[in-house]
Formats: sequence, C-alpha cells, structure tokens
Amino acid sequence: MKVLLVVHHRFDLWKLPAWFGQRLAQQYPDLQSVQRDSYEGIETHLRDAEAVFTISLRPDQFAAARTLRWIHTPSAAVHQMLFPELIDSSVILTNSREVHGPVVAEHVVALMFALAKKIPQSVLLQQKCIWGQETIWNEGQHPQEIAGATLGLIGVGSIGGRVARIAASLGMRVIAVREHPEKGTPDGVEQVFPLTEVDQLLGQSDFVVLAAPLLAATERLINADRLAHMKPSGYLINVGRGPQVDQLALVEALRTRQIAGAALDVFDREPLPADSPLWNLDNLLITPHTAGLTDKLWQRHYELFSENLRRYIAGEPLLYVVDKHKGY
Repeated sequence: MKVLLVVHHRFDLWKLPAWFGQRLAQQYPDLQSVQRDSYEGIETHLRDAEAVFTISLRPDQFAAARTLRWIHTPSAAVHQMLFPELIDSSVILTNSREVHGPVVAEHVVALMFALAKKIPQSVLLQQKCIWGQETIWNEGQHPQEIAGATLGLIGVGSIGGRVARIAASLGMRVIAVREHPEKGTPDGVEQVFPLTEVDQLLGQSDFVVLAAPLLAATERLINADRLAHMKPSGYLINVGRGPQVDQLALVEALRTRQIAGAALDVFDREPLPADSPLWNLDNLLITPHTAGLTDKLWQRHYELFSENLRRYIAGEPLLYVVDKHKGY
C-alpha cells in the first residue's frame, strides 16, 4: 500500500514535519510512504497512491489518482475538497476535527473573557501609561460577568460541543443552533433551535459564537439583518470561517455601537489586508487565525492518522468520516 503525504503552506507550523513520514515508516514497515512539501509533480505519486494525507486536492490531481481510496485532511474544514468528482466518488474523506476542537474551544473561552472584562482596552491604556479605571467603566459596554450570561452557539460540533460544556460549568446559560435539532440537546445546552430560527438565538444571547462548517446555508449567515437581531450589549465571536460573516455589515454595526463588540479569528482574506477597516475598530478584537495553534498539533495529527491507518489496513471503520454530500 502506498500513502502520499503532501502538505504545503506558507506558515511553518502548518507544514508537515519531516519526522511524520519517518515515524509512519517505522510503525508500518510494509507501507510505502512518500512525503513531499510541494504539490509540484505529485501527479506521478498520485497515480498509484491508495491513501493521501493533504490539505487540498484539485480535480485534475484527483483525476490522476487512479488507485486512490482514502483522503485524510489535517484540517477540520473540507469545503476546499468538495468538488463534484470527489463527492460522487467512492473515495473516503476523513478530517481532523477532533485535533482542532479542544484547543479552539479554549480560544473561544479566552475571547469571551477578554470581551467581557474589556482586556483589550486595558492593554491599550497600559501602552499609553494611563490608569483607565473610569475609562473602562464609562466608555462602551460595562465589564460583564460570565456567570449568568447567555451564550448562543451556532454549531455544536467538535468546537461548539466543548465550548457548551465549559460555558455551562462557568454558570452560563447555553443555547444553540444546529442543522438537525432532532439529534437532541448536547451536553451543557439548554435549548436547541433549527437554523431557520437563528434570529431567536441572536436576540437572547449575550455572546454569539460561530463554530459551524462553511456550507451554502452558513455563508454570510451573519449579515446586516442578523446583526440587527442581536442585543446592543451583545458580542459576536467567529472561529468558524471568514465568509460566514458579512464583514462590511459587521464594521458598520461596530462603528455605530449597534452591538457592543466582536472578536474574529477568521476572515474573508487571510492575511487580513493592511487597509481593512476592521483594524481600526476599538471594539473589535482580532486574533490572526491563531485559535488552533498549539505545540502539540502534529503529535495529535500523527496519533489520529496512524490510528486511522491501522483501521484502514484492518478493514475497520475510520474515525471522523466526512459526509461528502452534507459537507461535514
């Protein structure tokens, strides 16, 4: 069996480390593994690869992969893979949602506390050597308590489910939107709404967290109309995907104090352009797509992929199989 490992990215942490393929070869000595850090010329290796570990694959590359049976992506998002030829094929697609879920959930909780306690404003005042007690209290939304606040989750998968449990343990009331409410109420969640009733969730929530996959139904989900349904004292947090929020509408809502503030980790364009109006908003906290960063990242990826490889060889069900038609 041949496995092709190919990951290329401008950001060093997201590049596949050399030890990954070496350790895989040691653990599975009968496996033919090929590791590349560039997509250039990979068609030669794709022709006889049975499994591919990669962030993305183009339709023409997929067409060259005549013996391909399984694709594993080290990302949680899979929208970049879902072209018709792959969707309609028998090739299995697995993702790494449980690798990223725990650390992104921690980031969400950190952002909630930062917004509630106005930490970014305190940092700015510190940099100016200003004792800003009155400023922190008088300008904008007052500092808030997390306990007793309502958290509205849009998406209760690997990230949202963990956030729900942590938030409930902190004394928050947790409500959620999920595509299939009939699946039940996840741990820590008091009430579940269908996506068609997202406005009800927005109107009740002190904090709204986007942690849903990017689908047709979630693209530009948070637009001007939806922002108008939020509380004036409410905060928006997005750790899902940039296109799920209409950024221009959000800029206007923040400038006019239609909502109290927001925190964004993902954007339409990344890196965020220097001329983006988002940079100049004093009630917006920007983290540069760092929610999933951890020094344990590739060890977790290896544990998941090597376990799935063992299952694949043994003919057992794989972990975290994506429904290619649903997109998650």
